Amino acid sequence: MDRRDELAELLTDQDIETLRHLVNEGMGPNTLRALASDLAYLQAWSLAATGRSLPWPAPEALLLKFVAHHLWDPEKRLIDAEHGMPADVEDKLRIQGLLRATGPHAPQTVRRRLATWSTLTKWRSLDGSFSCPGLRSAVRLAIRARPRPRSRKSAKAVTGDILAKLIATCATGSLRDIRDRAILMVAFASGGRRRSEIAGLRKEQLQRQEPIENGGAPPLPSLAIHLGRTKTSEADNNEVVYLTGRPVDALDAWLKAAKIDKGNVFRAIDRWGNVSRRPLTPKTINDIVKQRVAMAGLDPVEFSAHGLRSGYLTEAANRGVPLPEAMEQSRHRSVQQASQYYNNAQRRSGRASLLIE
Repeated sequence: MDRRDELAELLTDQDIETLRHLVNEGMGPNTLRALASDLAYLQAWSLAATGRSLPWPAPEALLLKFVAHHLWDPEKRLIDAEHGMPADVEDKLRIQGLLRATGPHAPQTVRRRLATWSTLTKWRSLDGSFSCPGLRSAVRLAIRARPRPRSRKSAKAVTGDILAKLIATCATGSLRDIRDRAILMVAFASGGRRRSEIAGLRKEQLQRQEPIENGGAPPLPSLAIHLGRTKTSEADNNEVVYLTGRPVDALDAWLKAAKIDKGNVFRAIDRWGNVSRRPLTPKTINDIVKQRVAMAGLDPVEFSAHGLRSGYLTEAANRGVPLPEAMEQSRHRSVQQASQYYNNAQRRSGRASLLIE
């Protein structure tokens, strides 16, 4: 309270609004949505599990209870109905739509929500028990006791052959086909951009480049995309990726057909074929990919928008593009993560798998 009174004397209302704006801009909408979602879940869980609102700071016992309710053993649950999250707590969360899947939470979800809880505690200028050895040991041992395979965000990668099938479904001159064709080609060719980056792409991020010589054939159009803030970089990093050839033509066709000269590039289209000023959401980008997958006669359960990102690296590996060169375009920070796609592609056809032909 002393610190709050001191800040109240120093900060004007305008100062607070300025700081709030900087926090919102510095974090980005996806991070803020995740924080709000996690806080809503934590509050609902606390009410269901203890009958009280989330305390600040949370005692160590409550943090351990959270772990016990979310990282339980399914096999133990079969012989002990009281193991893990109590049935009444689970029912209350399901009624509110906050708990949909059955079984324990994924370890990364539990870690993320604990991290959110810790961050919000620090924002209140309070000390929590999030770094105590007991909590860290509980999380580590709970995960070790219940191993589960890590699942990919997209079960299958959208490689070049799959991409061609999806693009083939955009064969008419309708605005939706022109838009979706541009989304697929730009997302893939720009290094497998994340769906949030495609949804948030703005005309101001595009910069024309000198055409690329094409060995006697007509020069290929070239375009630079200034990414700004991404999941792994800040807005002032000025990261750039490039489009060349057909993806540039597809993007130009959409911008011309939709008459977009500023603002968001990929926008909603209403039932009458009018282009909205409202940009597409990351979820809509994912829905478009799944819709095109279904139209191509493939199983939409096996693909998602992230398949364009994993597919880009997989296709680069299949074509013999060096990993560092592909990472320059995909902007992966982790060589270990990016090399997984290369390793999978190369192991299928490499010498190690061909010892007996």
